[in-house]
Amino acid sequence: MDRRSFLAFGAPAIGLGVAMPAAWAGSPNAGCGGFDEARERFLTLPGNKSLAVVVRKDDAVIWQNLFEPDAALFVGSAVKTFILATYLQQVEAKLLSEDELLPVNNDIRSLASPVFGSNLNESQNLAGEATARTVLEAMISHSDNTATDIALRRVGVDKVRAFIASAGLTATLIPRSTRVMVSYFAGAPPGVDLGWDGAKQIAEGHMPTTPRSPINDQETMISTASELVSYYSKAVAGGFFSQAATLTEFRRIQAMADAIARIVPPGIAAYAKGGSVDWQDFHALCAPGQMIIGSGSVTFCFTLNWTGPDSSAPEVSAAYAKSAAGMLAAAAQCFT
Repeated sequence: MDRRSFLAFGAPAIGLGVAMPAAWAGSPNAGCGGFDEARERFLTLPGNKSLAVVVRKDDAVIWQNLFEPDAALFVGSAVKTFILATYLQQVEAKLLSEDELLPVNNDIRSLASPVFGSNLNESQNLAGEATARTVLEAMISHSDNTATDIALRRVGVDKVRAFIASAGLTATLIPRSTRVMVSYFAGAPPGVDLGWDGAKQIAEGHMPTTPRSPINDQETMISTASELVSYYSKAVAGGFFSQAATLTEFRRIQAMADAIARIVPPGIAAYAKGGSVDWQDFHALCAPGQMIIGSGSVTFCFTLNWTGPDSSAPEVSAAYAKSAAGMLAAAAQCFT
């Protein structure tokens, strides 16, 4: 992924089950065979990494595997699930509607928007209005950053941050918007939006000043494997909603994420949202979510941050996806 596809991939944490060493929890279940091999492939990848895989049967933890689960790393678009959950809470409270038409234009346009368009040739970008439902679907299914900023502006970043805090996710950080975050990465002062014209300049490699790292405490997308696993364990079960219809809608949209087909075994119901970035020499991949298998579940998060030339990204990304898919395939065998 290049800079024009920027961010495209997409209280203490609770719910990890029995206490095990943070660095390693071995496999006590022969039915989960093959996990260790895939895990070792993941751990040989360059840079900082974190993983958490928790297997539950009838709400009881029967197996788990962790590596540095509390490491705060860049998770990219994985945080967009929090925007979806907050938006649906507001719909449930009748403060917002998924049928509402929201504006799509250059005032809100952001880089890496495969649905609404982020082409430097303006004639190729969509403009007008879209329903909130379409915006939310584009944000999750295609990780569209314009859709993300439309939803974030409508629901309010303060509400999303309040939701994150209420879920006990103390290490999780989200930006004011993806465009403000890109502006900050490119060197703009905190909170400054360089606008669509500025974003286009950044896409062409023209920075206002010295670029910054995505790992920062101002405008970023950071979380931990333990917090993302804690969140999905509760979210997919309906813990953040009071109505069954809201949970159904949350699951429907989360099931559209393109990361699912890359790492989840075929035929298994799953809810997830991946994230990634290639910025200067910094790269990140993250895939958190949950698989449902009968009366059991596999809740997972795999995060990788590394530095290196852009040419390293395809090979590392392919190895990441292969190892993550291997771990999930092995974890699914815990039920056989």
